[in-house]
Amino acid sequence: MRGVKVRLLVDDLYTVRSQQLLLAISDTPNVEVRLFNPFCCGRNGFISRFASSPHEIARLNHRMHNKLFIADGVMAVVGGRNIADEYFVLSEAQNFIDMDALVIGKVIPQLESIFDAYWNAEQVWPVQDIVTGEGGRKPTAADFDSWIGMAAPAPKIELPPADILGYGPIAEELDAGRMGLLWGEAVAIADPPTKPTTMTADEALSTSVTMKVWGLLLDAQTEVDITSPYLVPGEKGMAAFEDLARRKVKLTLLTNSLAANDEPLVHTGYARYRQRLLKSGADLYELSPERTTAGKRFGMFGNSLGRLHSKTAAIDKRRIFVGSMNLDPRSATQNTEMGVVFECPPLAKRLPEESESDLAHTAYRVELDGRRLVWVTHEGDQEVRYTSEPAASLRKRTKVKVLSWLPIEWML
Repeated sequence: MRGVKVRLLVDDLYTVRSQQLLLAISDTPNVEVRLFNPFCCGRNGFISRFASSPHEIARLNHRMHNKLFIADGVMAVVGGRNIADEYFVLSEAQNFIDMDALVIGKVIPQLESIFDAYWNAEQVWPVQDIVTGEGGRKPTAADFDSWIGMAAPAPKIELPPADILGYGPIAEELDAGRMGLLWGEAVAIADPPTKPTTMTADEALSTSVTMKVWGLLLDAQTEVDITSPYLVPGEKGMAAFEDLARRKVKLTLLTNSLAANDEPLVHTGYARYRQRLLKSGADLYELSPERTTAGKRFGMFGNSLGRLHSKTAAIDKRRIFVGSMNLDPRSATQNTEMGVVFECPPLAKRLPEESESDLAHTAYRVELDGRRLVWVTHEGDQEVRYTSEPAASLRKRTKVKVLSWLPIEWML
């Protein structure tokens, strides 16, 4: 209504339920919607999409994992958050803890260039060229307004008084005409939209965002703090971590516990490296869903399940990466990723310190007791030690055990 031009680029993997909404909103004046690497057939079911294109499995396995929001070429939000209820603490079943950076300045043109490269890529198609309306009728902007209840009062959202860094809601700062910004150098990094279709697997890996971040980690002199919901280092990653240990670089890792992980198959890839990580001297923490939701530090979770989704790496309290990349093979060679590297000591120091103060209340510390793994937490003044995956059902633990026999780490 205000004439703002909107370009919405969505990966097509999980659009089974939203494709009619996306088609409808594309009917709104000044709104364009495009799909990355779309499925041609069987579009009304997740399994049927793959089953209808068996000859294209290799292509369809490559997804766009980038997350980016740019407003007026002035401000941008970059990080790991998707646009769905569970990423904004609005789901009754599960909610994710995420990390974004609001950025201004010289990095904005870099981010605009990245978005334009994807928007105009040959892997991207207008939604109306892929999706057909149900019953042969194309939905309209009026249908979109009706489906989402546009005429109803906006839902009341209860926000925590401050985020993990102590900042209040951004809207309040914008309304007040002031923002508490931390200043430093920023560089945007991103995989090309053609990854890895126009290159070999080795080329895709060597030029990836993953390898750029590994380069930062290997340059560390004193300490590295990593948050990754999916943590599958692989042999090369383990060699890098062990090199950090030999150089006396303190390594702290935070990932999801089995109970918090929404991808049990990925947990199998992580679990096989857990003992080696601990033997190398890493401090290893796993998010506890119950302990996370019990407090209000990360938002009003209610009775929902808390999961970790943020992806960050802080190096030497001087440099920090915030983006979409997990430390796993899929981010390295299959998905496209992006993020921003900040040369900003106040932020690179503050984030790990704030996170460390939260770990005792939200995560299990994983330790080795001989050859046995132990998960340590505190209930009041009492130390509690678990000798099996805490808060995970026997059925889930058994499922993960069976899945761990599959030789598919490269896909995780």
